Amino acid sequence: MTLALAESPSAADAASAAPEVLHIAGLSAGYGPLTVLHDLDLVVRAGERLALVGLNGHGKTTLFRAISGLTGWQRGSIRLRGREVGGERTEGPGRHTHRIVRLGLAHMPQGDAIFPGLTVAQHLDVGAYTAAAWRARRQRRDQLLEVFAPLRPLLGAVAGTLSGGERRMVSLARGLMADAVLYLVDEPSLGLAPIVSIGVVDALMKIDLGAGAMVIAEQNLSLLAGRVDRVLNMHAGRIKGNQ
Repeated sequence: MTLALAESPSAADAASAAPEVLHIAGLSAGYGPLTVLHDLDLVVRAGERLALVGLNGHGKTTLFRAISGLTGWQRGSIRLRGREVGGERTEGPGRHTHRIVRLGLAHMPQGDAIFPGLTVAQHLDVGAYTAAAWRARRQRRDQLLEVFAPLRPLLGAVAGTLSGGERRMVSLARGLMADAVLYLVDEPSLGLAPIVSIGVVDALMKIDLGAGAMVIAEQNLSLLAGRVDRVLNMHAGRIKGNQ
C-alpha cells in the first residue's frame, strides 16, 4: 500500500492494477473437426470474481477445459500466474493437466462429479492434491465446513447417498480444498432447485480468494448479478463484455 497518494484509487483503477492470474490471448479450441472457441481473449486479475454467462453449447465448458488442458485440440496463449500452459497442443487431452493443477488451478466441472463410494471426508482429502494443500488439509477442511455448514454432520456419509444439493456442495468443497489461485466453477446451479442454488452460490461468495480469482460459468444470470466483479457473456465461442 502506498500511503503518500493524495486520494484512494477508484475500484476500477485498483482492479486494473491487480496482478494477472489468468491471461488468454488468441485462444481457439475444439474437438476433432469442430471449433468451439474462436480467437478468444480474456484477462482475470487477483481478487476477482467473474461470471461467464451464456446458454449451453456456446463454449463456457470448453473454455474451462482448454485452461485445464482437456480439449481435443487448441492453439493460442494461456498464461496462469505468468506461466504458459496453452500454446498449440495436439497431444491427448489431460496429458499435462496435473502440471497445470500444480501451478494453481482448481476446476470444478458440471454436475455432481463425485466418487459415489467415498465418504464426504474422503472427498475433501482427495481435493488436497498438492503437497502444500495436503499439509494444511485439516485447517482447510475446518474453514470450508464453516462455509458449507450442511456438510459437517455428513463427513462420514457415503457421497452416493446424499441429495443433489449436498452432492454439489461436496464437489465444490473438494475443489476448494486445492492450493489454487484460479478456481473454475462450471454451472454450480445445474439441476438444483432454486432455493438450493441460492445456498450453493451464497457459499461461493463467502470464499476468501486472497490473491486468487474465481470464474463461475452459469446460465442463470440472476444468481450472480450484483454479486461478482464482472459479468461476461459467452456466445458462439466468443466473449462479449469487459475482457
